[in-house]
Amino acid sequence: MSENDSKHNCKLTVSGDSISKGVIFDEGKSKYVILEGNYINLLQSKYNGIIRNTARFGNTLIKGVTKLKYDVLNNKPDVVLLEYGGNDCDFNWDEVCNNPNAIHKPKTDFDIFGSKLKETLNFLKNNNIIAVVMTLPPLNADRYLKWISKNDTLAETNILKWLGNVSRIYQWQEKYSSAVLKIAKDTNTKCIDIRGAFLQYPDFSKFLCLDGIHPNEFGHKIIAIKIIDFILSDKAYLIKDNTNSSFN
Repeated sequence: MSENDSKHNCKLTVSGDSISKGVIFDEGKSKYVILEGNYINLLQSKYNGIIRNTARFGNTLIKGVTKLKYDVLNNKPDVVLLEYGGNDCDFNWDEVCNNPNAIHKPKTDFDIFGSKLKETLNFLKNNNIIAVVMTLPPLNADRYLKWISKNDTLAETNILKWLGNVSRIYQWQEKYSSAVLKIAKDTNTKCIDIRGAFLQYPDFSKFLCLDGIHPNEFGHKIIAIKIIDFILSDKAYLIKDNTNSSFN
């Protein structure tokens, strides 16, 4: 941000998927809900500026960027925070289950994901917007396998037959997260390592929902604290009471 940035009018747009939307799985209600204390709302409570959240459940990078370009041209944010990869690396698990011997492709091919992310970062920089990317929170492969197989033994067997090993779920998702990190470095883009924030805990799975992939309420606090600490290290005036980035 330039020296002329307003301390109370720095416009931040968040573009991402269900994690940034604030979606968690409520075990009591047995359905997905929007968490009131999601990381965006926690960040807004301490942010000296305006946050526009355009994240959508199910968003891939390609879907999200199409809307982002329109939003950027119309709302002219100062900063755009990109949170993508979780849906991009995912597969149609019903198709995998029904035909485990076939070749299946992710929602966004790995190489296309990388090239689209670079294209998006160039677009933002060409419009004089600061781009910030986030790595993916880690997932719990065993819990996610149970979730996508709907606790059906045959479905789980077929999915495992295609995977070869349950750890491939973790490794494949990690590959997309690592791509975000590498592209950020190659393009000199600011990056917030959310994955690292989770992995500093020996049992990071306790910060994930039953589905093994969406951060729970405590997971959202981890994300919010990591983002706030990142802002404090660069533009502390954008955080209210900038000596405190914790949440009760």
